[in-house]
Amino acid sequence: MGLTAFVTGATGFVGMNLARELAGNGWQVTALVRQSSPLEDLAGLDIDLQQGDITDADSVRSAMPPKVDCVFHVAASTNVWSRNNEVQTRINVQGTRNVIEAALHREASRFVHTSSFIVWGFQPTLVAEDSQRLGNADWINYVRTKHEAENVVRRAMADKRLDAVILNPAHILGPGDRRNWSRMIRLVDAGKLPGVPPGGGAFSDVREVARAHVEAFHRGRSGHNYLLGGEETPFLEVVRITGELLGRKVPNRASPAWLLKSVSQLYRLKAVLDGKEPDLTPESAAMITRHIHCDSTKAQRELGYRFTPVRSLLEDTIDWMRGQAMLREGPAQ
Repeated sequence: MGLTAFVTGATGFVGMNLARELAGNGWQVTALVRQSSPLEDLAGLDIDLQQGDITDADSVRSAMPPKVDCVFHVAASTNVWSRNNEVQTRINVQGTRNVIEAALHREASRFVHTSSFIVWGFQPTLVAEDSQRLGNADWINYVRTKHEAENVVRRAMADKRLDAVILNPAHILGPGDRRNWSRMIRLVDAGKLPGVPPGGGAFSDVREVARAHVEAFHRGRSGHNYLLGGEETPFLEVVRITGELLGRKVPNRASPAWLLKSVSQLYRLKAVLDGKEPDLTPESAAMITRHIHCDSTKAQRELGYRFTPVRSLLEDTIDWMRGQAMLREGPAQ
């Protein structure tokens, strides 16, 4: 009998790749999925799909098998529009609390929590696990709630002896991306990318992030964080490579940060009037105009974590998107 896993967020980008990694290595996987969740990316996987929602404590407890070897809590809201803050807080904070309580009730052996590198705030220097946290990004609800979710995990470790490991991925690229950097790729493909933000950062391979989750179960130290970064790359270079791979023209310089932030305020006012989520919010503008450097030495040493070149990541992402009919065929004429 193989190891057993309970996965939240299995229909998302990281969660889908984690479910594939686990199932491919003989784990018995139970995945919590919402009634409205698209399941096409889990097709063909030998996993048990249990309907529920992390904001519904009873559904989580009912779906989780007893004495599961590891709970992988990947589900989260990545919203960056203030109108959705209340729902996001319920998902990221109360949802984490519900999954932990279920894990304790079901006597799970280990808990691996997916967080983000952004919880340390907008750092002016290299971010490492022992960096002093800055509160300069806490006005962004995503940052604040992801940090609070980590605190929920830590309190459970201290008060209820939860055995947990926390992973903090940076920017993530790779197959299975339907809503993150794939949106930029689609805009480049359609010739509609309005501009390029002046920021940048570390880009991780979603498949290596998934493997790091599994290694965190086997080798991660209880109570520790592990940063999962990658090649440090300016966003302008990411866009340039994307344009080259797609045969599309792209901007050759980044837009000024002040301009993007000003435009985001105009979009915010428009959203007040029409109720539609803006393409650029003040929160997202603040995040894409920063370059946060990330130190992954600890994960490389203790979890065997590996980097993938950004060009290879973009090639693999674009190949997957073409297979999903998300892009046009051939270069622009």
